[in-house]
Amino acid sequence: MKVSGLYSGNIRAVVARGLIMTRKQSFGIVFSGIVEPIFYLLAMGVGMGELMGSVTGPGGQPISYAAYIAPALLATAAMNGAVYDSTWGVFFKVNYSKLYQTMLQTSLGPLDVALGEIFMALLRGMLYALSFMVFLVAMGLATSWWAVLMVPSALLIALGFASFGMGVTSFLKTFQQMDLINFIMLPMFLLSATFYPITVYPKAVQWIIEVMPLWHGVEMMRQLSVGHVTTVTGAHAIYFVAMTVLGTWLTASRLRALFLN
Repeated sequence: MKVSGLYSGNIRAVVARGLIMTRKQSFGIVFSGIVEPIFYLLAMGVGMGELMGSVTGPGGQPISYAAYIAPALLATAAMNGAVYDSTWGVFFKVNYSKLYQTMLQTSLGPLDVALGEIFMALLRGMLYALSFMVFLVAMGLATSWWAVLMVPSALLIALGFASFGMGVTSFLKTFQQMDLINFIMLPMFLLSATFYPITVYPKAVQWIIEVMPLWHGVEMMRQLSVGHVTTVTGAHAIYFVAMTVLGTWLTASRLRALFLN
């Protein structure tokens, strides 16, 4: 085993198992994750958008309300896809199926398991992002060539949430504790400038929202969608790179502490 007993170089075994189980057991869940942001866009963006007219987008340029919320829904779709696999899926495997304990009795190391599971969550996030991106292009809501970068940006968002979600879930032991995830996710979805700018809030509330990862994803996506790319856009991307590094370290450390020490 390499890297101080953490890694054996066989992530593909974890990924292959994940793909087989997704095909057999989780197809309906994956499909619901694809259509959910589309329904939100049709209801909120197209439906309510007819009443709201144009709004101010990145750089002060006027855009339709549908074009305003579409990038935010793409960021949210990437987050949701990654979080489902890296939280509820991991919770069941750790506490009920004992899958990770079984895996770590083989030549696999904690980092193989962590990276394999993060890759599966990333794959789901990519599927959601690509599906929604095709819908945005078909509706004419991607108005700049910079919008092409929204797909890799969605992967970066998914990677950040997946790497961190798995590590955090390793601390949770009961279904009641797992409800904390929804308790955090729902307000973050509603408040992270998804449907309106955070300038409607008092300054103190804005500072709290600006710490949340989804706000950085929403702002990055929104700027790319209209081609308003600045150094701030890069700062949002760096936020997720740092989140990924920290989350991967946390996850590998927790798996080692739980099953190998």
